[in-house]
Amino acid sequence: MRIRLFLLFLIGLTGCKDFETRKITSEEVLELESQSLNWKEVDEYPAFENCKNITEIDRARDCFEATVANSVNAYLARQEPIVTQAIDDTVFVHLEISKTGFPTIESIEVDTLVTNQIPELKLWIQQSIDSLPKIYPASKRGIPVSSIFKMPIVIKAE
Repeated sequence: MRIRLFLLFLIGLTGCKDFETRKITSEEVLELESQSLNWKEVDEYPAFENCKNITEIDRARDCFEATVANSVNAYLARQEPIVTQAIDDTVFVHLEISKTGFPTIESIEVDTLVTNQIPELKLWIQQSIDSLPKIYPASKRGIPVSSIFKMPIVIKAE
């Protein structure tokens, strides 16, 4: 009987250390969570007022890109460049939308032929981006994040 009691006491004494729990701080949880997230993808794309209620991510992206393209094309159509030879080229604009919804042009890929024919083109593209309506930023898990888009703009002039 004493041996059983002694063994039970020993098991209880040595087994308790395995039941210790480690408290995890909220910072550790946040760190683990942020490591597991794919930060290259967003839950919600940036949106204009007309695209704000679209919940399907592909349609929301298409709506945003179409609104930017239409706005830029409308602005460029109001300009009247004088060219000496026909132009049919595509310009790529790397557009960043900040986490506050502010649009910034990171860079513009444009052929030198186009730049020589229309030297004001970059300025016009910048002005068209500056004139965009209010943009709601992209978000990841409800947190506003910045996003970058490569937007093609077709330039045709005769």
